[in-house]
Amino acid sequence: MAVISTQLQDNIGTITFNNPEHRNVLSTTSISEMIQSIGALQKGKMRVLVLRALKGSKVWSAGHDVHELPLPGRDPLAYNDPLVTILRSIQSLPIPVIAMVEGSVWGGACDLALSCDILIGCQTASFCMTPAKIGVPYNVSGILHFMNIMGVNYAKEMFFTAEPLSAEQAHQAGLLNHLVDEASLEEFTYQMAAKITRNSPLSIGVIKEQVRLLGSAHPLSPLTFERIQGLRRTVYDSKDYEEGIKAFLEKRPPLFTGD
Repeated sequence: MAVISTQLQDNIGTITFNNPEHRNVLSTTSISEMIQSIGALQKGKMRVLVLRALKGSKVWSAGHDVHELPLPGRDPLAYNDPLVTILRSIQSLPIPVIAMVEGSVWGGACDLALSCDILIGCQTASFCMTPAKIGVPYNVSGILHFMNIMGVNYAKEMFFTAEPLSAEQAHQAGLLNHLVDEASLEEFTYQMAAKITRNSPLSIGVIKEQVRLLGSAHPLSPLTFERIQGLRRTVYDSKDYEEGIKAFLEKRPPLFTGD
C-alpha cells in the first residue's frame, strides 16, 4: 500500500501523507515515493505543490524513521541520506511548495516543512525539533536553515529544549506564514495556491532560486567546516548516541552521561 497519495488539479499538485498508523514517518520508502511523485507531477504542468497530511491528522509527520538511523560511527545525516535528499529536492524545485500543516511535526519533518516556501497551519499544528532527545548531531545545512528562518535564539531554544512550539509560537517565530482556523485551513491554502498559478511561472522559479542561493550565501572556511564535522563526529561516535537510539526503540527515557 502506498504511504502517500497524489493529485493534480488546475496546475496544483498535492502530495498527501497517507500513513497515519506510523505517524507519517519519513522512511526510505515514503521518501522514495515522494521523489517519484514529484517527478510525475512535474510532467503534468504543475505550478504549485502542496504537502499535507490526511484531513484531521494528529501528526503531520513524525520525522526521520529512527529505525533507519545508522549505528554509532556513521553520520546519521550524510549528504546522500534519504531525508537530506528530499530536503534538497523540495528546496530546489522550481515551483512554490506550500506546507499545509495540521497536527504535530517532529524532528526531520520540521526541516521538511521549513524547506517549503510557504507554511500555513491551524491551531492543532506544533513543531518539535528532537535530535537532542535521542543524541543525534544535526547537520550543518539543517541548522543554518533554521537560523535563517527563525533567527539564532529561537533556533537554539528549539534545538536545546526539544520541546514543541505551539501554533501561536510557531507563527510568532516566523515558521508559519499564516495561522488560520482548522475549518478554513484547506480552503485558505488552495486559494493561495490558485493565486500563485495565475502568476508567471518563469519569474517565480527564478525568484525562488535567487532566494535559495542568497539564503545560503554564508561562506565557511575549509578549516571551520572540518571543525564542525569533527564536532558532529564526537556525537555520532558516542555512547550517548547509542543510548539515545536504544532508549527510543525500547520506549523508555534515555540515560545520557555525556560520554
